[in-house]
Amino acid sequence: MRISRLGRKPPGAGPGREAPPLRVLHCPTNIGGHPAGLAAAERELGVASRAVVFRRSPFGFPADEVLAEDGVSPLHFELRRWKLLVAALLAHDVVHFNFGRTILPSPISLATLSEQGYPAAVRAAYTAYAKALEFRDLPLLRAAGRVLAVTFQGDDARQGDVCRALYEIEPSREAGYYSAESDAAARRRIRSFDRHADLIYTVNPDLLRVLPARARFLPYAHVDPRRWAEVGVSREAAPPLLVHAPTDRGVKGTRFVLAAVERLRAAGVKFRFRLVEGLSHEEARKVYEAADLVVDQLLVGWYGGLAVEAMALGKPVIAYLRDEDLGRLPPGMAAELPILRATPDRIEGVLRRWLTAPADELRAAGRASRRFTERWHDPRRIAAEVVRDYAEALGRRGKLARSARELPRG
Repeated sequence: MRISRLGRKPPGAGPGREAPPLRVLHCPTNIGGHPAGLAAAERELGVASRAVVFRRSPFGFPADEVLAEDGVSPLHFELRRWKLLVAALLAHDVVHFNFGRTILPSPISLATLSEQGYPAAVRAAYTAYAKALEFRDLPLLRAAGRVLAVTFQGDDARQGDVCRALYEIEPSREAGYYSAESDAAARRRIRSFDRHADLIYTVNPDLLRVLPARARFLPYAHVDPRRWAEVGVSREAAPPLLVHAPTDRGVKGTRFVLAAVERLRAAGVKFRFRLVEGLSHEEARKVYEAADLVVDQLLVGWYGGLAVEAMALGKPVIAYLRDEDLGRLPPGMAAELPILRATPDRIEGVLRRWLTAPADELRAAGRASRRFTERWHDPRRIAAEVVRDYAEALGRRGKLARSARELPRG
């Protein structure tokens, strides 16, 4: 069934005159594959949804369109950026931003621009250009009647000073990961979206502490169980294979994992270990398929996209979960969480427990992981909820939700 712009046929529509489908633009990033996964699921519901990103994911997550393909000059990219904004204004009903970014540029640190080899004059000009335009597309799109949504995904909203004040375990204590500058930028993003966005989501429940009260938790939607076969745990011949795949070693608590691995080896525990870094998403997936046990993270307090992929494959997953955030989840989700919980000071014991567990026990934990993914991370189920939110927001806009060709000219 196609989803129309207002969730119904337009007045006067007769037989053969279906309402045009809802048109949704996801942009400008594809962190963890979540935006593109959500767009694909929305298309299955009859929504004309597409994911357009500025740059290709370093891990190979696919998107519907990439603006900065190899060889595109900075000037050409900026022209494409403005073309995308025009399309958002004229050819879409909903614009769903991701990772706290919008279409118009955000200031890049001078150190980053310097590392990219740009001369001082170019760095200064781009910084002034970005500062003048940052988030200015939000009121423009809203005035044009577009429904605006945003999904915060982690470091776009997480703030070091808040983490240090509230949590005993958190990444910035370990990695010096957040700064006063990054905290200020996160607060600026949140204020801008709170002022203009109709819908605010997050895939990490701890972010609900710093986002507006109306923000909602949304599970990761990048893994379609129909395309991730349940491999399960074999444990037939070789010792169990433990896998850890950090995107950032400091944030994920990798040093605690490595130290525990060395101590267990010294104690004579028989297992294999694979640290996955520098691989494409498809290459990494092959490693996950062979795993018997996966460690996600030990500092952040929630599980990430890697854990969802491993659980979809039927693998037991170890991660640190923060108790106080579990009450922020949808009813029933916390009770069904299959994550094997560990902290930096308990990881060795948890690894020992599961690396020496009977094969049947590991398989049962893996099956629980798969069932959880099918229930809570089904992209179509998540997309259906989001599309209902789009339709309700469009309904609140009334006539402002008309398509571009129905808007008055001039």
